[in-house]
Amino acid sequence: MKHTIKTRLVCLVLVVLLAAAALCLTGCAKKETAAPDNAQSQTADADAPQEVGEGDKLFYFNVTFSDGETASYAVHTDAETVGEALVSLDLIDGEDSEYGLYVKTVGDETLDYDANGMYWAFYEGDEYATAGVDATQITDGATYAFVASK
Repeated sequence: MKHTIKTRLVCLVLVVLLAAAALCLTGCAKKETAAPDNAQSQTADADAPQEVGEGDKLFYFNVTFSDGETASYAVHTDAETVGEALVSLDLIDGEDSEYGLYVKTVGDETLDYDANGMYWAFYEGDEYATAGVDATQITDGATYAFVASK
């Protein structure tokens, strides 16, 4: 009987020690993986649009490249149209056509439907634009985008 009590006591102590060790390891693991206090602001800064241009009007410009990478800009300008602002900041380039500016280059990526079957689709907000970039009047605070498309 004495041996059974001693065995049970040893088992109980082992269970308590194992539970304490597990709690300690869990607490330590959380401390190791916890983000530093400034990590959230660093992430927010990485996601913040790049400020470009000067002027009284502000609009947002997003790009989705053919490889899925993205870029975002907060565009400050005094230009009247989105195209005028983006061309003046060397964010887009293209050729004049009977329908207006045919955008072939956005950022450093050139797409040409005749050459590679891809083109730049222009959006106002989440909707496909109803006019070309050079005919689209800037709405202060609005978001415009070019998306590489097939």
